[in-house]
Amino acid sequence: MFFYVSILLTGVLVSSISQILLKKSAMRKYDSLIKDYLNIRVVFSYIIFIFATFCTMYAYKGVPLSLGPVFASSEYIFVAVMSCAFLKEQLSKQKLIGLGLIVIGIVVCTL
Repeated sequence: MFFYVSILLTGVLVSSISQILLKKSAMRKYDSLIKDYLNIRVVFSYIIFIFATFCTMYAYKGVPLSLGPVFASSEYIFVAVMSCAFLKEQLSKQKLIGLGLIVIGIVVCTL
């Protein structure tokens, strides 16, 4: 099962990276509406989303359906950490408490 969980978490991580790329793209101004939606970051992000979807589908061969959403919730942690690193966003006390509760929930559900 560890192999399938690692594939699921890889898909979640890749999806988080895609979200950061979409946010970076949304922060830029483009000349036209087409460039707004068809620039390299957006197109690459959607390709990454497709890859993440296939990772998730494959992972469900070995991960019980009851645990899939539990591991998928780790995406909140990945996005928060990457937002701090790449978007220079701040983690407030409330966000840290929320992320801590997510980690506790993941641990409790997997045990």
